[in-house]
Amino acid sequence: MTQTKIKSYAKLNLVLNVTGKSSTLHKIETIVTFASLHDEVFISKIKSKSHNILFCGRFSKNIGKNNSVSKLLKILDKKKLLKDKKFKIKINKKIPNKAGLGGGSMNAANILNYFVKKNIIKADKYELLKISRLIGSDVILGFNSTNSILNSNNEIKYFNNCKKFHLLIVKPEFGCSTKEIYSKVKRIDKPRLNNPNKRMFNPNYLKKMTNSLEPIAFSKYSKLKAIKFFLEKFSDPVFVRMTGSGSAMVAYFMSKQRCDYAKKQFNKKYKNYWCIASKTI
Repeated sequence: MTQTKIKSYAKLNLVLNVTGKSSTLHKIETIVTFASLHDEVFISKIKSKSHNILFCGRFSKNIGKNNSVSKLLKILDKKKLLKDKKFKIKINKKIPNKAGLGGGSMNAANILNYFVKKNIIKADKYELLKISRLIGSDVILGFNSTNSILNSNNEIKYFNNCKKFHLLIVKPEFGCSTKEIYSKVKRIDKPRLNNPNKRMFNPNYLKKMTNSLEPIAFSKYSKLKAIKFFLEKFSDPVFVRMTGSGSAMVAYFMSKQRCDYAKKQFNKKYKNYWCIASKTI
């Protein structure tokens, strides 16, 4: 039984604006990058009547049976794209859940991408987009783990060789419900990313931008606001921003030295919070 190991990187929203609402989902525009922090995904073909999905690692608790990976495999089976082949998928969860880091969505995206690359399934771009949306709105962003901009028309443009950041990613003891945070959106942003270009990844540009879900998360969880204030005041980052709908907060630095110093300072103040130094890939 040959086993393949793939990496599923954490997604970071450098910028996030809510630009409208359809009948079911909010429309967003976002600037995305990926952290070197990743889950490890092990895939092997098995002789069985059903797929075998296992989670292990620090953040494997409380993952329900109806997760992004099981959803993906059910969809592929229903569409008969796997042609009755069954797989064992074991995921070492290093990315925390309910953090806005897209852990589950990126797992599904990378597994789907693996199936396509290995010619296990055959599907065109339109079909892959349809499958992705059935699992989650951000799954499509994980198809290519590189810098990208999703505009308000749901078009993605990719950018290579952008400025790299050192990252301090922190998460309090609680997570944020994406559904709940979005349900409280009242203000719609004017689209600002409809002409995406590489300059949008420059630190000076990003510094001036925001995540429009932050005020909603802060009003519910004052601890998130306190974390941001502490990181901004005591660690001298380029900027600090919540990713996705939270609860992870990310401080962005140009130097590893500043990032490591910030980690020490944060660990002294917030001893029980999860915290990791990483970098953009």
